[in-house]
Amino acid sequence: MISLNDETALSGQSEPALAAGAAVLRSAPQPYWRWVLRRVWHVRLAPLSLIIVLVAVFMAIFAGVIAPDSPTKAVLSDVLLSPSRAHPMGTDDLGRDVLSRIIFGTRASLSAGVVATGIGLVIGATLGLFSGFFLGPIDTVIMRVMDALLAFPGLILALAITAALGPSLINAMIAIGVVSIPRFARLARGQVLTLNDADYVTAARAVGARNMRVLFRHIGPNMLTPIIIQVSLSVAFAILTEASLSFLGLGVQPPTPSWGFMLNQGRDYISQAPWLAIFPGITIFLVVMAFNLLGDAVRDALDPRLRI
Repeated sequence: MISLNDETALSGQSEPALAAGAAVLRSAPQPYWRWVLRRVWHVRLAPLSLIIVLVAVFMAIFAGVIAPDSPTKAVLSDVLLSPSRAHPMGTDDLGRDVLSRIIFGTRASLSAGVVATGIGLVIGATLGLFSGFFLGPIDTVIMRVMDALLAFPGLILALAITAALGPSLINAMIAIGVVSIPRFARLARGQVLTLNDADYVTAARAVGARNMRVLFRHIGPNMLTPIIIQVSLSVAFAILTEASLSFLGLGVQPPTPSWGFMLNQGRDYISQAPWLAIFPGITIFLVVMAFNLLGDAVRDALDPRLRI
């Protein structure tokens, strides 16, 4: 029971207590993702890169709403019109609006970036976890296969796989995903070898935790930082590789718009209608650069040597 005097004392100290409680709440640790975003935002060029990435994602999601014209409908009376108010980026050799095709082409590029990176992440990180944890023959077999894949230049290997499977966006995603697997596998293996002797892993084994529990409950979550950085860089690589495959006719097939295929079309009209190559080229440059700079910003933000 609290006496009347105790209640009076508490009521007299209510404002200081509230102030102290507010100070405690303000000093409470922030969620990890919010802490990461705050640090990323203060890295040079990171805000601009993040804005470009968000604009690209917005265009991919709402392409059907914001595109001024159909990306596939030919208008022969508007062939090779220069940039104007009606067509801010001009029209192509079939009279299609270049701006609309670039907006819809964002879907193919970002889909390739996300799906291909997802394939490389899931398969590569899983193989790297098992390789670094169990070592022995498993490690030898997995790493020699990864070395064999790394022996081929990424674009050449993607070209070979896509040519074998047939030209399409899905096959291009699979090819780029296969090319990305060795990077994630070697990264995950290195992290497992580093974390394998950590105190919390040793403690988990001491209390009888099974190998799978140690691997996916204790080691896996603690290697997320380098994995996140590699994901952001791999998306940029996947977008650039998809554009290269589409440029060579092995990626997105017409009439579906693709930045790489638009760049290939513009090559034939570089002197007559340079905007057909300039605008898709600038778009590829900006988006790939934004993902690369964002990956560098995440690396700088999560680098323990730079923490304050």
